[in-house]
Amino acid sequence: MLTIPEYYEGKNVLITGATGFMGKVLLEKLLRSCPGIKVVYVLVRHKAGHAPQARIADMINCKLFDRVRDEQPDFAEKIVAVNSDLTLPELDLSKEDQETLADCINIVFHCAATIRFNEPLKDAMQLNVLATQKMVALAHTMKHLEVFLHVSTAYANCDRTLIEEVVYPPPVDYKKLIDSLEWMDEKLVSAMTPGLIGKRPNTYTYTKAMAEYLVQQECGNLNVAIIRPSIVGASWKEPFPGWIDNFNGPSGIFIAAGKGILRTMRASNNAVADLVPVDVVINTTLAAAWYSGSQRHTRPKSILVYNCTTGGINPFHWGEVEYCINMTFKTNPLEQAFRRPNVNLRSNPFTNQYWTTVSHTLPALLYDVYLRATGQKPRMMKTITRLHKAMMVLEYFTSHSWVWNTDNVTMLMNQMGTDDKRMFNFDVRQLNWAEYMENYCMGTKKYVLNEAESGLPAARKHLNKLRNIRYTFNTVLVVFIWRVFIARSQMGRNIWYFVVSLCFKFLSYFRASSTMKY
Repeated sequence: MLTIPEYYEGKNVLITGATGFMGKVLLEKLLRSCPGIKVVYVLVRHKAGHAPQARIADMINCKLFDRVRDEQPDFAEKIVAVNSDLTLPELDLSKEDQETLADCINIVFHCAATIRFNEPLKDAMQLNVLATQKMVALAHTMKHLEVFLHVSTAYANCDRTLIEEVVYPPPVDYKKLIDSLEWMDEKLVSAMTPGLIGKRPNTYTYTKAMAEYLVQQECGNLNVAIIRPSIVGASWKEPFPGWIDNFNGPSGIFIAAGKGILRTMRASNNAVADLVPVDVVINTTLAAAWYSGSQRHTRPKSILVYNCTTGGINPFHWGEVEYCINMTFKTNPLEQAFRRPNVNLRSNPFTNQYWTTVSHTLPALLYDVYLRATGQKPRMMKTITRLHKAMMVLEYFTSHSWVWNTDNVTMLMNQMGTDDKRMFNFDVRQLNWAEYMENYCMGTKKYVLNEAESGLPAARKHLNKLRNIRYTFNTVLVVFIWRVFIARSQMGRNIWYFVVSLCFKFLSYFRASSTMKY
């Protein structure tokens, strides 16, 4: 078999969603590790007055592309931005662009999707299902297409406990649903949504499952593969550890915890946190396209589905995530933290609600009162409200665990040669979670918040100041309670002395027990 770089040599590739988090990493890795690639076409729409070419030129100037820029200074010449809008008829492609793509494309990576979990059903269908349908239709016109790779999500079938590497039929005929949504107004669709999505938590997982089934039904003789990543996080190794560029998913939660804003969150400490580094997903994606493309004449004509997850191979739990976040941000704090990092995960909804009120809402209200009093614009309650909405969206995924079959991923790894395994590594058995989480947290500091490491001494000093303020406040509070409630009441003093004497007795008992052991 050809090696992965050899397979991509001379190929023309089409990518959707190239300006998104995963799309950027895919584009960078493809250009850096497969230098023989001919052209990478990227479908990009006009946005905020910026033309597609300008958006791509701006994107490749970011730090993510520094490594490929050093190794291949002329890499940008291989990128062709094509004006397109996936929500419009025929993807809003000009006739000339349609003909160009039909004549030259060998591989399609369809990564574009809305990742907003609470997107209205009509919008989610438009971006996740109808756009995929249009991409499949475009793929059928391509004369030299070797593989069509569709990026889905491991949570597409989260209504199941065991998820195999197969496409599951949705509960509703996607064609009938598409036809019905055309004439329904937003109010009616909104009322119907809970009944349609059933046990799934949101429209994102529902429409991604429907998109998978659509691809299976409409692919015809296309050579198709589907990648299902779980919760995509910062990079593990490539192009460098900890790269992340957005607040989506766990990243925003990590930052809120590091700033001391997030103190409590509904989650099960024992539930598996199925995080998967973005470079692991991209390496799996490129390897899957290589395998399907290079074996298209010999392997059975069936859609290969890859569950790109970590929980069944190298499990990591939410309780461990909590510990890593607190330890990392106490050692390497974020600048201008609101409080010391100390997030706690709670599985009981009532306990979590109590601590949400005590640790989030009340401090935010008091801080906004302070801001108003000093002539500043109040902002903390607005931040807390946004944070609570994000936590509600993630609550389902932090409170449940799933079992994913990963036989196809194992098979794919076994098909690769030694050099390919090293260059396109997705063996998560090698992943050290403590090291990865530290790099992830530091990545949010460096690449999302743009905080330099030179600011760490000042940040640590600020954290010590917050600790002293906390100790002072707690001391004043204890003295106040003593003076007001205990010192003035004989019963209060008796209870106080009883509790203190009980504590001393316990200490004496444990001290005596430990002495007897030795």
